[in-house]
Amino acid sequence: MNALLDTGPWVALIDKSEASHNTCVEWFRDYRGRLFSTEAVLTEVLYLLDFSIEAQSAAIDFIIESVAEIVPSSIETIRKCKELMQKYSDLPMDYADATLVCLASDLGVMDIVTLDRRDFRIYRAGARRFNIIP
Repeated sequence: MNALLDTGPWVALIDKSEASHNTCVEWFRDYRGRLFSTEAVLTEVLYLLDFSIEAQSAAIDFIIESVAEIVPSSIETIRKCKELMQKYSDLPMDYADATLVCLASDLGVMDIVTLDRRDFRIYRAGARRFNIIP
């Protein structure tokens, strides 16, 4: 199983003070597939973990140790993100979420590890809906 990784679970896994920490620890412990994310999501994660260089280092180690793979954005992806942000401006959609929706379209991966159930129930990659986990 392949899945996309959003900011919330990544932060919750590392930050023990997060309400979803235990749920995320259990889910990550049992997961056996590949995880994909974007540099925009990593930037959000690092920003939210800025209280501790150790926590930020743990997030970066996720990439270095191939727990998750960062897929770079092309100029075309950035254009699509802009369009998506305009389309979902009523929510509003942030750039990191837009990159994940584009990545879902590009990879054909509709499983997303996120705590943002409200928005990812609405977002579509083409006509396809996301399968939200955990």
